[in-house]
Amino acid sequence: MSASGGTKAIVAALGANLSIAVAKFVAFLFSGSSSMLAESVHSLADSGNQGLLLLGGKKAQREATPQHPFGYGRERYIYAFLVSIVLFSVGGMFAVYEGYEKVKHPHSLDNWYWPVGVLVFAIIAEGYSFRTAIKESNQTRGTLSWAQFIRRAKAPELPVVLLEDFGALIGLALALAGVGLAVATDNGVWDGIGTLCIGTLLILIAIVLAAETKSLLLGEAAGTEEVDKIKAAIVDHDTVTSVIHMRTLHLGPEELLVAAKIAVQHDDTAAEVARAINAAEARIREAVPIARVIYLEPDIYSEAEAAAGADPKATPGGPSPVPQH
Repeated sequence: MSASGGTKAIVAALGANLSIAVAKFVAFLFSGSSSMLAESVHSLADSGNQGLLLLGGKKAQREATPQHPFGYGRERYIYAFLVSIVLFSVGGMFAVYEGYEKVKHPHSLDNWYWPVGVLVFAIIAEGYSFRTAIKESNQTRGTLSWAQFIRRAKAPELPVVLLEDFGALIGLALALAGVGLAVATDNGVWDGIGTLCIGTLLILIAIVLAAETKSLLLGEAAGTEEVDKIKAAIVDHDTVTSVIHMRTLHLGPEELLVAAKIAVQHDDTAAEVARAINAAEARIREAVPIARVIYLEPDIYSEAEAAAGADPKATPGGPSPVPQH
């Protein structure tokens, strides 16, 4: 996995979540707090999620095969989508169920200092993990806001870890509030309410993750900056005079497919066009190194055809031709 995949952030989150899961479960055994049980399952699910991200990064490094000629880069998207499912089902739905049961059948907390101590420890550990994810993200985020970074990132690992850690910190605060109110009022209903809030939070984060990774799985184009660089690299104003139309597609976070129809001079020989295409491909790879697969189709530019616009029936994603009878 490349550096942009945030391996350091994933490993930091995995270590933090494993230690936190054990501590929370011990606190649940001593106190009977449903918030602590929900949080221990949450941390255990997060640990599994980090394992899935690491596995996806490993599988994505496999070489292309005749059956999968464009490689396995999208494995990272698939495993990130699985993370959202695990977070929704194991984390969110379990917490909602536990919270409902605790509100319905409340009981006082025993040894309240156990969950409070563990929650403070967990906040410190999650804070370290979140700080690591922020530092890793800042290396590639540039001037984007955090919301823009999560929506536009082509490598899914850092947005997943960021959202998980952010959700974990809010969940810990909710658990601490629930336990504190349950102890202060001697009413276990507050512990159940805190657990319900944790479950709702996890479900919302899982939905955001699922939506973002679904978009990546469907196939996203290169960013505007990369598209402009590619178009500028194609045209040499000699043999290649313009780009008639172009499509880009991420085969993986660091693998980009470029397909374009380019305008060449009408009196150029086949050899001259071939040399121009090879030179354009070299310029593209120099300008945008992740452009691994490039297909350039030469054509003669026509002002009349350009004015008429592209035929939607010949455009990927356009309407299907009406069958002729």
